Amino acid sequence: MSGPTPLFNVNEFDKEFYEQKLRDFLPDTFIDCHTHLWLNEHYLPIKDEWKRSCAWPLMVAPTSSIEDLNETNELLFPGKKVISVLYGHPNVKIDLKVNNEYVARAAEQFGYPALYISHPTQSAEEIEEIMKNNPCFKGLKVYLQFAPAYIPNDEIRIYDFLPHEHLALADKHGWVVQLHIARPRRLADPVNYMQILEIEQKYPNLQLIIAHLGRAYADEDLGDALEYLKPLKKTMWDFTANTNQYVMERVLEQYGPERFIYGTDFPIFRMKARRVIENGFYINEVPKGSLGDVSYDSHMREIEGEEAKKITFFIYEEIDACRRACEKLGIKKEDVEKIFYKNSARIFGI
Repeated sequence: MSGPTPLFNVNEFDKEFYEQKLRDFLPDTFIDCHTHLWLNEHYLPIKDEWKRSCAWPLMVAPTSSIEDLNETNELLFPGKKVISVLYGHPNVKIDLKVNNEYVARAAEQFGYPALYISHPTQSAEEIEEIMKNNPCFKGLKVYLQFAPAYIPNDEIRIYDFLPHEHLALADKHGWVVQLHIARPRRLADPVNYMQILEIEQKYPNLQLIIAHLGRAYADEDLGDALEYLKPLKKTMWDFTANTNQYVMERVLEQYGPERFIYGTDFPIFRMKARRVIENGFYINEVPKGSLGDVSYDSHMREIEGEEAKKITFFIYEEIDACRRACEKLGIKKEDVEKIFYKNSARIFGI
């Protein structure tokens, strides 16, 4: 009698990739600092479109329950224990109150840490009360989607969705603040890197995490940012959803493995894909038909035939890029454990 149908298929090529390149590199227990949960009933009955982010992430999974997340880790990382940091779905169509409450219940049920998705219009008093009543929340996850609608997408600044009132509150309590930056030039934009520097200097007691390595998916997305960000003393960098070995090397060289942490962006990075860069623009190559029609998204390209069979899970590509960067820089196994476990354990109180 067969068991329940798995969430997705792990084929022989995937298993071989994991066994040959990743299993020995990964610690037996590791922490994923960046996962999203939401259910269908969390959506609001509104027609607003996802206007401030790429469309392709929404193609991967219509919902993401805690059960789906745990099964994803079981399927992708056999023989390992994964501790996930949970938060909701930063989407204007989502009822954040209901979504955050679901995340809190899931975190309590499985003993995982979580982050609270805040909205810039919330008062500090409201957020403080919610955090007080939900000790699983270790800080805030903030997102550009919630910047005021009248601000053009290309002009969104960090403080438009992470107001000083919230930063002062996080500083008061020593919370984590995980930051997904905006603007077309990503980390290379002077507005971004100067405000990142200002945040650490003005609010030294909070723990800032720059998500996705500042969305520096292409070499060009770095620009001169790291030169200006040398004074940073404690800001952490998560390499979630980033497969750029060069960018990883530059961040590791400047800040060391003590300031580098692992995340997945699940459910998104359970997709089958690999990333190529063309003229500073990233393109995700996916097996033809695996995500439906992707022709409307310039960041997506379908691959057919034998070449498509060589495409494994996006998260495997991310971890393998980190492995290659660590090997090139001579980073030792005990420092790899910092990247995948100890740094997040310290930050999130695990």
